[in-house]
Amino acid sequence: MRAVVQRVDGASVVVAGETVGEIVGEGLCVLVGVTHDDTPEKAAVLARKLWSVRILEAEKSCSDVDAPLLVISQFTLYGDARKGRRPTWNAAAPGPVAEPLVDEVVAQLRALGATVATGRFGADMRVSLTNHGPFTIVIDV
Repeated sequence: MRAVVQRVDGASVVVAGETVGEIVGEGLCVLVGVTHDDTPEKAAVLARKLWSVRILEAEKSCSDVDAPLLVISQFTLYGDARKGRRPTWNAAAPGPVAEPLVDEVVAQLRALGATVATGRFGADMRVSLTNHGPFTIVIDV
């Protein structure tokens, strides 16, 4: 699994004109990609990492300050544009494999006590955020 994690001062995701997920104030906006060999165990590892990674203000984690997370599925994280001009998506898991694993990341975060908003799997989403820093990291598990 791969996550692009941004420290934000608020973020939201809109589908067809409707806000389907939003966090207010300090937190993390997390784009999650799934590849073919990912498992529920990897989803749990990613959730623990997201909840405890110390990238908020003053080197705090979401668990330290009860900061919310906005988790959005994004298969394009496994795009490969090394050859030619058109990326290939061969490394991205298909929807029936990826969706339950993204849902598992969210469920594991909530089990840890996190407040989690989400996008809508497979939808054409508009993501807005205020990146605080800017601060962006990539986490692979």
